[in-house]
Amino acid sequence: MEFKSFEAKIGVTFKNQQLLETAFTHRSYLNENRRNGAEHNERLEFLGDAVLELVVTEFLYKKYPEKPEGELTALRAALVNTVSIADAATKLGMNEYLLLSRGEAKDTGRARGIILANAFEAVIGAIYLDQGYKPAYDFIDAQLFHKTDEVVEKKLWQDAKSKLQEIAQERLAVTPTYELVNQTGPDHDKIFVVAAYLGREKTALGEGRSKQEAEQDAAQKALVAKGW
Repeated sequence: MEFKSFEAKIGVTFKNQQLLETAFTHRSYLNENRRNGAEHNERLEFLGDAVLELVVTEFLYKKYPEKPEGELTALRAALVNTVSIADAATKLGMNEYLLLSRGEAKDTGRARGIILANAFEAVIGAIYLDQGYKPAYDFIDAQLFHKTDEVVEKKLWQDAKSKLQEIAQERLAVTPTYELVNQTGPDHDKIFVVAAYLGREKTALGEGRSKQEAEQDAAQKALVAKGW
């Protein structure tokens, strides 16, 4: 796989090309293409996730000196959730660089979104290791920070579970409940599926990399399903 076009797209030339290739290598790819010394991207994703959280935290702290900790936390969650960073990865064309098994290559929708989000974080980790903090900050700035004003203006940062509870209690006199329906994947990379109930009605299913994220996704989908 040739990554020079991707480097040109993000304005970063890697000293260690192997880091960039690793960032795009899904675990499944190595099961079908065993090569000495080749790694999948999960360790880079782990590092990139931490760098992403720090960078976005620093940005929001400086941009909104008047906002309290709780609101800043919610804003950060809206910027770095799976949907947001998978969208950023898609707009960068990262899909065409992914190294996947034949089976994973057929996945679309939410499953592909999670793979893209993981690769996006892995690329951040690779940039950080290869270039340092400032280039990693600049990459995140270019891909995510422009979303901030829309998130604030449309109140996309608001907690979907809290909003669903407030409206459900007001209109239906019920409190939403959540039930874990399924979990797949290894311990370090699980995908959780949660159902949101309004009374006895199963209103929506949500997915996420944690139970909390899956519940938020289910709550958001329930709001859409009910037209709230």
